[in-house]
Amino acid sequence: MKISANNNMLHSALSSGDRLIVALDVPSVQDAKKYLDDLEGVVWFYKIGLELFLAVNREFLEEVRARQCRIFLDLKMNDIDETVRRSVNLAGDLGVDFLTILGNHATAKAAVHGRGDRPLKILTVPLLSSWGERDLQELGLLPSNNGDSVRFSTLDDYVIWRAEMAMAQGCDGLIASGKYVKMFRERFDEKVVIVSPGVRPAGHDTHEHQRSLTPFDAIQAGADYLVVGRPIRDAQNRREAAQRIQDDIASALKTRVGKNNS
Repeated sequence: MKISANNNMLHSALSSGDRLIVALDVPSVQDAKKYLDDLEGVVWFYKIGLELFLAVNREFLEEVRARQCRIFLDLKMNDIDETVRRSVNLAGDLGVDFLTILGNHATAKAAVHGRGDRPLKILTVPLLSSWGERDLQELGLLPSNNGDSVRFSTLDDYVIWRAEMAMAQGCDGLIASGKYVKMFRERFDEKVVIVSPGVRPAGHDTHEHQRSLTPFDAIQAGADYLVVGRPIRDAQNRREAAQRIQDDIASALKTRVGKNNS
């Protein structure tokens, strides 16, 4: 099912095909167009990260739109308030559907202000999927062996604080991996859009992601959308790889509906 940027469909009603976001992790517009061709009619939502963003232009984004596909701009914005506000305003003008931020409460507030009344969804990243306790210890946010005074006792405390801060400022959703998918779903109920990155089919390398779920487990835990990159990009047959993941999503949705009705 193709969804326009103006569609107000509740995320709980999304089909399996709508929930797969494919990461266009390629270095050029030419590679990206080939990727779109490979998945034509199978995938309708694409993530553009820093690598491709540095190569694309407005014409490419318009081409993605012309293919009746949605756009997730994953820039993890973190800058001064005015820059964030103006940048988000521009993203809204470009017809982007999802946009990520990585800053504090002021960043979240500026992003929501910049978005205005457009349907762009602002998603915050409470914790990069490649980060763990050691990374926050190095920043002095979690306790280490040296006994220094810190603000947070556990990694979970920090992640929940970040999530609640962003939602309180009016953000629409959260980027969540591993156990945080279920934790956020239980904490925020259906009020929040949850996008799970670094998703890997069973048996695939999780690479640098410290928290990764299979497509089935991520949907079961309560994710609305799954971001999949290398398992599709590097597959011999990208269409088949994407379809297998969508089959896993469909299976998980049936199980989830069954649990809710029991």
